[in-house]
Amino acid sequence: MFTSVNPATGKPAASYPKLTDAEVGQCVARASATYADWRLSPHTERSDLLRRIADRFEAETDRLAALATAEMGKTLKSARAEVAKCVAGFRYYAQAGPGMLAPVRLKAAGGVAEARWHPIGPVLAVMPWNFPYWQVVRFLAPTIMAGNVGLLKHASLTQGCALAIEEMVREAGAPEGVFQNLAIRAGGVAALIADDRVAAVTLTGSEEAGATVAEQAGRALKKVVLELGGSDPFIVMPSADLDAAAKAAVTARIQNAGQSCICGKRMIVHGQVYDAFAERFVAGMRAVKVGDPVDEANDMGPLSSVEQRDAVLEQLERFKAAGATLVGGERLPGEGAYMTAGVLTDVPIESEVAKEELFGPVAMLFRAADADEAIHIANDVPFGLGSSVWTNDEAERERFARDIEAGMVAVNQVLASTPEAPFGGVKRSGHGRELGAQGLHEFMNLKTVMLPGASGEVGD
Repeated sequence: MFTSVNPATGKPAASYPKLTDAEVGQCVARASATYADWRLSPHTERSDLLRRIADRFEAETDRLAALATAEMGKTLKSARAEVAKCVAGFRYYAQAGPGMLAPVRLKAAGGVAEARWHPIGPVLAVMPWNFPYWQVVRFLAPTIMAGNVGLLKHASLTQGCALAIEEMVREAGAPEGVFQNLAIRAGGVAALIADDRVAAVTLTGSEEAGATVAEQAGRALKKVVLELGGSDPFIVMPSADLDAAAKAAVTARIQNAGQSCICGKRMIVHGQVYDAFAERFVAGMRAVKVGDPVDEANDMGPLSSVEQRDAVLEQLERFKAAGATLVGGERLPGEGAYMTAGVLTDVPIESEVAKEELFGPVAMLFRAADADEAIHIANDVPFGLGSSVWTNDEAERERFARDIEAGMVAVNQVLASTPEAPFGGVKRSGHGRELGAQGLHEFMNLKTVMLPGASGEVGD
């Protein structure tokens, strides 16, 4: 059984049965059988299904949001926004997906070549708890549009959300087997990856989980997409609007109680404006109102579990032992996984802790002498997922966009995923891309078809 614990109260909320090995086998067989037909479905049928799923999510926004808040503690306001993003994601692929699948004609010796996109089969998704709907939709919408079918292994904390997604898809009229939730523990993933009927795997999670899944997929010679950890830099230069930058930095750091791979974690500020920015930023973090996530007067709810909260607090002790100074970042008394927002200063740049990801509502604050040093600090970690740069100097913008080692750079804004743009990282933040046309094509076979033709001319 899986037991859902409300992190705001620390009390059990609901229990969900775990699938037996035989039941998992039946799900895989069903996915394989469904794929044989779904791969041949017209693009219009796939688009129509995505629109109906979007409609179901939209109609159930309040229920879905309340469930996410109860299972992992995000504020009800942010949970509603997450559901709305899912609706947008389904509708984006419903509209743009058919065009992304159109064949491309090329000149070729003796005739014409066509590059055509074809599905590859059942895709296994191993997903985390921090965005329990959107993380799944990022894989599911392009999977359906591609003509593949999906198998989900969701986090133990959010089994209610996983079942709700399956319910939305079923109620939208999807053929049985197009999407199935597999209520299993992490130990069951290896057998699924090794199963010849499973074509590919996508994972969002920790470095350790990514390395394990990549190794398993490599042994099976299967395509894998990994979206792993991040310690995103948030760079502020003298030409920036400091009020806007400081306000955005607070928003970036406390969204989802700091439990987001792409929220700004390391604030790197030019020496000329360091003191002015630090004053604004620390004041903003001190003012963050923490409490019941259902109460919309609160800025931040609990972390996802007491265990996650305590792991962050233990990590902060190691920062202090290395010489850093902590303002805030304290455990709140009483029930639930609550802590205050915090800021770490004087973090030794060469220390081991400075290279780690802080998955909680505490920021590291660094001083940089110039753009060169800001880029050095930004890149001096094993991660390369996202980044945010604040400058009104066009040359600086281009320099940061070119030289920051990351899959994504946001200029004068908080980085956020969007259905239209590819999402992913480099270095130990993973490889491959979700979203956009690139996310649709990741798990497809780009097939070259050589066609005869006397003229060799390329058609429209």
